[in-house]
Amino acid sequence: MTASVLFVCLGNICRSPTAEAVCRTLAAREGQEILFDSAGTGDWHVGDPPDFRARKTAGRQGYEMATLRARTVTSDDFDRFDLILAMDSSNLQWLERRRPSGSRAQLGLFLEFALGPSHGDVPDPYYSGQFDAVLELIERAGAAIVAKLRKHDGRRAHGPGP
Repeated sequence: MTASVLFVCLGNICRSPTAEAVCRTLAAREGQEILFDSAGTGDWHVGDPPDFRARKTAGRQGYEMATLRARTVTSDDFDRFDLILAMDSSNLQWLERRRPSGSRAQLGLFLEFALGPSHGDVPDPYYSGQFDAVLELIERAGAAIVAKLRKHDGRRAHGPGP
């Protein structure tokens, strides 16, 4: 059984597509078959590629984002994915409010799931311009997520923390 993870941020043009590209690359390097995707809670950028600054920053580190396009979270996502990880607490709250009854996805915060409960939100670089710092944080957390999913050998991952 292939594990599946959806990363969620506000517009799906900075943080969540970066997490998708990083985790997809890290898993592929290890020969792991994991389905990674990303989506946003807002619809302002649907169909757009990731922010050019996110693409440029990720590209310098070997992460390909050119084919990614923004989309919004759908109700089907809650059954399609094992794990839906929000990049910040406000997007997690949005997901919790819209989660269909009986859905199978486990919801959580990206950093908390990857690195433990003392970690919080991934800062949004859209206005701050801190794309390098955000990429470094996502790389560290992404490596932990890929390792955690490898440890669970494709079974559904459980609980926050490393």
